[in-house]
Amino acid sequence: MIDWTLVIETIYVLNFITIIILICFRKNNPTTTMAWVMAFILLPVVGGILYVVFGVGVHSYSMRKYRQKLEMREEYILSTQKELLKEYENAAYSDMINYFLNCASVYTQNNSVEIFTKATAKYESLLKDIESATESINVLYFIIRNDTIGNRIVDALLKKAKEGVKVKLMYDGLGSLLTPKRIFDKLRAEPNCEVAEFFPVRVFSASKINHRNHRKIVVIDNEIAYVGGMNIGDEYMGKNKRKNLPWRDTHLKIIGEAVEYINGYFALDWQFSTGKEVEVKPYSGKVQDEQVGMQVVASGPDTKHEEIKNGMLKMIYNAKKYIYIQTPYFVPDQAFLTALCIAAQSGIDVRVMIPGVPDKKYVYHTTMSYMDELLEHGIKVFLYPGFIHSKTITVDDKILTVGTTNIDIRSFKLLFEINSFMYSEKTATLHREIFEDDEEICSMLTMEEYKKRGIIRIIKEGFFRLFSPIM
Repeated sequence: MIDWTLVIETIYVLNFITIIILICFRKNNPTTTMAWVMAFILLPVVGGILYVVFGVGVHSYSMRKYRQKLEMREEYILSTQKELLKEYENAAYSDMINYFLNCASVYTQNNSVEIFTKATAKYESLLKDIESATESINVLYFIIRNDTIGNRIVDALLKKAKEGVKVKLMYDGLGSLLTPKRIFDKLRAEPNCEVAEFFPVRVFSASKINHRNHRKIVVIDNEIAYVGGMNIGDEYMGKNKRKNLPWRDTHLKIIGEAVEYINGYFALDWQFSTGKEVEVKPYSGKVQDEQVGMQVVASGPDTKHEEIKNGMLKMIYNAKKYIYIQTPYFVPDQAFLTALCIAAQSGIDVRVMIPGVPDKKYVYHTTMSYMDELLEHGIKVFLYPGFIHSKTITVDDKILTVGTTNIDIRSFKLLFEINSFMYSEKTATLHREIFEDDEEICSMLTMEEYKKRGIIRIIKEGFFRLFSPIM
């Protein structure tokens, strides 16, 4: 017969020991630590389960491998870093360039960039470039759906593999959890194809479940790369259950020297997951007309700092005129929120665009809990009439970042992300115009409207925000 009193006492003792470890040894952000302490106190059993899944993290089990991965990344570009520091020390954004260089992200100038705001155009361009491939195609997506576009892309990759092109495809184990693995079987059967799953979802790998590879990377022949917010799925073309509601996203096609470093990040993820090396060749194509200066930055549990978030903070603190942000989820940490509020109070035009129709209710409630702070400081909030999945920040017609990173704590700290930071007046101005075009179909959230929400919504917002640092 089970002695339930003893079981309960044991649970409380274990929880108490874990709380002591959290406070004294883990040295997390105090807000995160307090959220876990509250979880253990209010939910003694559930809190422990949540901590195993979301709190232990990859560091407890895989720190050695992650350190090796970080060392490989730094060694890969260390030889160019010192010269680049000297060459660009007088650039307009030299402080930001230097910060990223010290985080092992190389600056390149010989690049052209195409911005996609419609998934149909991005997919057609991608399929055309896949068809033109002659040597290699490296693909990494958080989500690959078993739908029309998913099968078109898989079939295109299979066709090129049969023609002798080396194809590597990797998908995230949780992001593509609902995708039947048989969709990839025909690729696995082809000698020129390799398929890998990043962090497969298994019972005994629960501690890794919160650390997902959220990157979206395609590199073709070491010369063309795609990076941005769009996964592979029909819903990104607006073909989803929410009929007649637009789906907006942003993706980049990059040609030039930056492709080498994007491919380098793919190679490191591939080697980390499979143990196999990927050849990364230097860009050998022609000189691009646009000459867009950029640094491609990757961050996640395997890096020393929250590099992408810190780069965004540099953008905000360098702003003189405006800061335009698009994000599907707005769950910032205190440093990011404070930076935006200071910018707005300093007379800078700060605008944030979020979905008017959410895809995840609990995240939406958390997002809405921050709106009063934004509105009180004069920040304009725009609600897109559908779902906006773009992850972009544009500043002063000078600098732009597009990538996979949401403005939320998970993206900043827990997920493997990749962003391109572009130092280009032409590209930044173009994206500012794209933002303003989106504004025309948005509604602006006012404080008067915000205060009309009911008590139930207010309670939900407060509850979900309380646990946002750990989820």
